[in-house]
Amino acid sequence: MPRLVEGSEVSGTLRDALSSRWGLPKGVVVAGGGGDNAASGVGVGVVRAGEAFVSLGTSGVLFAANDGYQPDPATAVHTFCHALPNTWHQMGVILAATDALNWYGRLVGTDVARLTDELGPLQAPGKTLFMPYLGGERTPLNSASVRGAFTGLEHATDRQAGTRAVLEGVTFAIRDCRDALAATGTRLEKLLAVGGGSRSDYWLRLIATALDCQVQLPVAGDFGGAFGAARLAMMAATGAGAEIATLPKIARVIDPDPALTDAFDAGHSRFRAAQTAIKDLP
Repeated sequence: MPRLVEGSEVSGTLRDALSSRWGLPKGVVVAGGGGDNAASGVGVGVVRAGEAFVSLGTSGVLFAANDGYQPDPATAVHTFCHALPNTWHQMGVILAATDALNWYGRLVGTDVARLTDELGPLQAPGKTLFMPYLGGERTPLNSASVRGAFTGLEHATDRQAGTRAVLEGVTFAIRDCRDALAATGTRLEKLLAVGGGSRSDYWLRLIATALDCQVQLPVAGDFGGAFGAARLAMMAATGAGAEIATLPKIARVIDPDPALTDAFDAGHSRFRAAQTAIKDLP
């Protein structure tokens, strides 16, 4: 096995032949780097305990920085060393976030941007529920065989009701991740929102209210792992520390809607009941 280094430390230097091929000077350092979500955490500055982000990409990630090791294998909470020294992080991960919305868009033959734009103000959950387990689930079910479902369909269920149900189902799955992290002692007071799904104002208001947690939208939300990797490389090359992994400028802050908090608590309870009913189906 190779020796281990921190993500922000020099692991070696680029080979001369590669430096020549790519037009780079000799001696370019190679940093230890990090996994995709850890690097994304460095990219958005989520490197200190109490900081967290929610990523609405193909999959969904609830990522929190920690000072220590807080695992929970029973609920598939991911716990790792962060990409920076003396820092840990936890993740709750769901397999279908915007992927679920894209699937629904294909099903009804409508562009997903149109689906979310036509929703209007945030509404309380309706009777229709969506279980977003299109290809299994990680946190907290940790099941490759569980599959999704629509429940509570009725004559009044239209396309908009289906869209809201899909967004609510993904959000309730993220709330399950929040609860799994909370069981280890991790408390979230605010979240940075990143990823393609963060372009939906309805979805951001939904997440803030369903999780009862302030959501902050960065000025430029598409940081991704590449920006974090560049920061780690800069630390390795210059000796800079975690102080350069700063939080982004915030364009908007979305607070929970207190008038709808109880309705979304009740909606999540119905979601959990439906989850119990389907998770053991063949």
